Amino acid sequence: MHRGGGQGINHITLSVSDLDRSLRFYTDIVGMTAAVRWDGGAYLRSGGDWVCLSLDNRTRQGPLPEYSHVAFSLTESAFWEKADLLRRHGVSLWKDNRSEGDSLYFLDPDGHKLEFHRGDLASRLRALREKPYSGLQWLEDEAGDKSS
Repeated sequence: MHRGGGQGINHITLSVSDLDRSLRFYTDIVGMTAAVRWDGGAYLRSGGDWVCLSLDNRTRQGPLPEYSHVAFSLTESAFWEKADLLRRHGVSLWKDNRSEGDSLYFLDPDGHKLEFHRGDLASRLRALREKPYSGLQWLEDEAGDKSS
């Protein structure tokens, strides 16, 4: 059962220091489609979701030490194509995969942490049934309803 007034994630905004460079990266490497751009930013599509690139002179100078990141879903064939593309373009990786499903953890030109992942929430939950995280508690049942 859905709780609260939220309907899902509306969009993600990433601050960038060089709009042209970031547009090329997110369209050519990540595979997003640019919808519009203006002097201070751009909107891009990724499946049914959208991302705003916002030109900001306070943009980070490299990756933050914490684990926060944005992950993009890929099919198996697209995953291996993207893995090859990242290697050919010398894109920096920031983490080795230790979780369920194939994942590549990489950095955008401003050091935002990104991930290409082959899997979804259902596959992750199946993996947790087989090998639960320390202290794991199930908060909803198989149908996605909140547990009593």
